[in-house]
Amino acid sequence: MLSLKNGINLGGWLSQCDYSIHRYETFITENDYKQIAVWNFDHVRVPFDFNLIEDESGNDIPAHWKYLDNAVRWGKKFGLNVILDLHKTAGYDFNDFGNNEKNCLFDDEKLQERFLNLWNKVSKRYAEESHVVLELLNEVTDLDFIEPWNKLIVRAVQVIRQNTDAPIIYGGVCWNSASFVQNLVVPPSQNIIYTFHLYEPLLFTHQKAGWVEALKDSPSIPFTEDIQFFREKSRDLGYMGENILKTKSSRMGTEFFEDFLKNALAAAKANGVPLYCGEFGVIDKADPQETVKWFRDVLNVFDKHDIGHAIWSYKDMDFGLTNPHYEPLRRYLFSRR
Repeated sequence: MLSLKNGINLGGWLSQCDYSIHRYETFITENDYKQIAVWNFDHVRVPFDFNLIEDESGNDIPAHWKYLDNAVRWGKKFGLNVILDLHKTAGYDFNDFGNNEKNCLFDDEKLQERFLNLWNKVSKRYAEESHVVLELLNEVTDLDFIEPWNKLIVRAVQVIRQNTDAPIIYGGVCWNSASFVQNLVVPPSQNIIYTFHLYEPLLFTHQKAGWVEALKDSPSIPFTEDIQFFREKSRDLGYMGENILKTKSSRMGTEFFEDFLKNALAAAKANGVPLYCGEFGVIDKADPQETVKWFRDVLNVFDKHDIGHAIWSYKDMDFGLTNPHYEPLRRYLFSRR
């Protein structure tokens, strides 16, 4: 298995962007890969959207494949493994939660065939690149998608395995929640990795986030608040606060993260696969020192259970590690090397 111990996301480059040539050619460059390697990360997770390389009808955009090629080539040059993460596909976008007209992938066989064809093309193109890992789809949302998602996983793995034995990553519903790793299909092949994302407690990691209605006007919240505080305030978040409400831990910190991850760890162990955290981080509106405390506890739990991980994110996106706001965090992370 490739080393995916300590990575970082390149969010906002080939996904969640304006899809302009200027963005593709300037937001992340070869020098950024060099910097990431200097910082002793061992891999990058590269989110990309289907419309980088396909038009709305599913036809290839040949000139745009070079940007994925760059993502792969620069990784090889600087000794970084590369996860190609399909962040958005035709008929599915995690941002469209609750919109059944837009998120119709799991009800539409033609869109599923298109999804499989995309992975056939990607896996065939990079079949000889031994440092590439393939992540099937970012953050499947609805509970109703558990069964159809598992069925599509099996089909996608079968398609990819016709071209390459590269590691394949997939995660559960509710935005890759660790709570739903246990509902994932038994690995249909070797070289499978289960993934989850960690932004708990959301009250802390997403405080003042403009895209979360319930939090955009929230006060500054320290990570060191009592867990009862997080329980009480999380009730106002609805489904986004459920993980805090369900925990049996008596304090915030490593005890909470251990409790939150125990079922995912058990599922991964039972199925003989590694567990990987594809995204975790704290918004740049949180206090920098409190952010360090959160990372310290999360990383201690990851280290204890040998959970590889990728920070969200390298640049901008309200979480960008290169932002001066994160200087205390950078010092802490580099001290752990």
